[in-house]
Amino acid sequence: MLTALSIQNVVLIERLNIEFQSGLCALTGETGAGKSILLDSLGLALGARSESGLVRKGADQASVSAAFQVVENHPAFKILQEGGISVDAADDFILRRSVTKDGRSKAYINDQPVSAGLLRQIGEMLIEIHGQFDTQGLLNPTTHRQMLDDYTGLNNPLAGHWENWRVAAQALEDLKSSAQASRAEEEYLRSALEDLDSLDPQAGEEKILASLRERLMHREQVLEALNNAYHALNGENDPVRSAWAALDKIADKIGEQGKGAIGALDRASSEIQEALSEIQRLSSDLESSEHDLGSIDDRLFELRAQARKHDCVVDDLAGMREEIAGKLNAIEHADDLLADTVKKADAAKAAYIKEAEKVSKAREKAAQKLDKLVAQELPPLKLEKAQFVTNIERLGESEWGAGGVDRVRFLVATNPGSEPGPLNKIASGGEMSRFMLALKVVMAEVGCAGSLIFDEVDAGIGGSTADAVGERLAKLARDKQVMVVTHAPQVAARASHHWIVQKDGGDDLRTSVVPLEQGQPRREEIARMLAGATITEEARAAADKLLEMSEVA
Repeated sequence: MLTALSIQNVVLIERLNIEFQSGLCALTGETGAGKSILLDSLGLALGARSESGLVRKGADQASVSAAFQVVENHPAFKILQEGGISVDAADDFILRRSVTKDGRSKAYINDQPVSAGLLRQIGEMLIEIHGQFDTQGLLNPTTHRQMLDDYTGLNNPLAGHWENWRVAAQALEDLKSSAQASRAEEEYLRSALEDLDSLDPQAGEEKILASLRERLMHREQVLEALNNAYHALNGENDPVRSAWAALDKIADKIGEQGKGAIGALDRASSEIQEALSEIQRLSSDLESSEHDLGSIDDRLFELRAQARKHDCVVDDLAGMREEIAGKLNAIEHADDLLADTVKKADAAKAAYIKEAEKVSKAREKAAQKLDKLVAQELPPLKLEKAQFVTNIERLGESEWGAGGVDRVRFLVATNPGSEPGPLNKIASGGEMSRFMLALKVVMAEVGCAGSLIFDEVDAGIGGSTADAVGERLAKLARDKQVMVVTHAPQVAARASHHWIVQKDGGDDLRTSVVPLEQGQPRREEIARMLAGATITEEARAAADKLLEMSEVA
């Protein structure tokens, strides 16, 4: 609930701090005293549109803070957490907004900067403001379905089914588009696959061919060099072999000291023999090679041409071939895949419709109950001849969504035999407020807002009708904090807490809000509301009677 409101430099309000209590709270005062400024100030803290005109003359900035006591499991905590705002469950929510004289505004929640949009989202979850021409409640048909769902206890029951259907339907559309595009390039893919199959590229082939090409380009030079090396190492005057033979003859005479030299020469001879074998192999490979520069150049040209065609490197051609083959396979089996995807989309749609039918039935059942209970609230509000109807219509498929397949509208008829129609076209301002009050009384437990504000809900009525409005507001205040801006003494007398809004000062006018204690101060204000500027003893007696009746009730 709203526990405190602090206002600085807003129009006629220089500085104002108000502490509120639970139950029914009444704000009264003469016309023009500043009650609307009070509500505008609160609206600013709740994220309403800011205007430089709200800044008090002579001030650089206007500022409003609203403190709320919030239950631990309130959904606002989750919204703030998702927005990166940390709020302890044990703390109050403090919504603050400032606006400079040049129109720039800043928003805060518990002194943490937030966007005006987030401030407004949280504000709407904490408090509801209803006026004669409220466009966020009964007068806005787009809110009626959610209001009925709240009353029914439905919390986005179709969101999952709707999302599943949307995903399945999108997958089907994507597959159709993909299949259509694939069929358009099928001929190209088949030709490309045929070319790659014919070429049969191998991983690492380009490097091997490039190396072989380099060797073939210098074939004669390499063969000559290999031949010279072979003859140099295998000639009759081999110094290593000759040295080894000479030392070997006298090995027994040299003894142990000669073994090192003989071993080294022996190893050198072995290395020379190995080199001769390698030279022979290289020479043989070059002489017997089935490749020639022309065929290698042609092969490299074809490989690199295909790589350019498919915008890849030569080593990726084998993988490209598999990718193309996969696309062709998908085209060949597209009908099977398409049929399977159609089944999935149809199944998701059927599941959505099945659940939507259940939701529709639940809405219809709740609507009948709601209409019956609202009808019981209308006679005490002097709307005994009126009718309240929750109209549920089936939407066209193109209008279905996460909210279901129904259009919900609250319709009213104020005269017997009249066809129910939209509230704003049928009812007067005072009647609209009373219809809204009746609905709120019935739906007292619905919604997460702990506070309700009614701005002149009693406009255009008086006497027993105003008393009935006051009685219903008091009834509603048993479950919620209810604040009412009123000119009706019958309504004000029902309040548990009472404040008077008044102007002070001469040329420099200021708006103040004064709490009225039970007893004489409150009696005088009720009497003023009954009699006007001149308060008579009769008005005081009538005020006493109203206060006594409210205490009995």
